Amino acid sequence: MFTVYALYSESHNKIYLGITSNIDERFKSHNELGKKGWTKNYRPWIIIYKQEYEEKSQALKREKQLKTSAGRLFIRSLIKK
Repeated sequence: MFTVYALYSESHNKIYLGITSNIDERFKSHNELGKKGWTKNYRPWIIIYKQEYEEKSQALKREKQLKTSAGRLFIRSLIKK
């Protein structure tokens, strides 16, 4: 299984979109373990969206959709709720 996910940093009003085969470990990496990378600068993160796919190609397609302006508007609409 592959998970497409969106993280939100409320304190910095930032969104991060990604894909992983292990959401628990990846989330832990974004919030605690990671020593470098973009997301470490905007902690703490919360998961605001996730969707699972059996095929990696499907997950990559969805991630690409979410990274468009329409996809980001969709993610922002979830934050407002």
